[in-house]
Amino acid sequence: MYKIFISGPYTKGDVALNVKKAMDVSNILMERDYAPYCPHLTHFLHMNNQQPYEKWLELDCQFLVLCDAIYRLDGESNGADKEVKLAKERCIPVFYSLEDLYNHFEKTKGA
Repeated sequence: MYKIFISGPYTKGDVALNVKKAMDVSNILMERDYAPYCPHLTHFLHMNNQQPYEKWLELDCQFLVLCDAIYRLDGESNGADKEVKLAKERCIPVFYSLEDLYNHFEKTKGA
């Protein structure tokens, strides 16, 4: 099962809508037998015990480096841009469409 990091806006725009979009993509990936990591779900941890923004980014990056790929949601996000940069530095594939992600891993399965 491939581990996919979901990267996208959180603080820019409507936080609730951003979390929902990330959760929706996570559900789609789960239905296709991927293992999504949705850092937007730390929203609920933050509601329970607030932490500095940088702490959340640091935590996200700890999980990102364990993933097989990153899926970048649309929208402006400094944090997501940093996650994409880290992924590229670590040679972790970055995808901007689910179709491209599926095609990549289907080819990998056959190899």
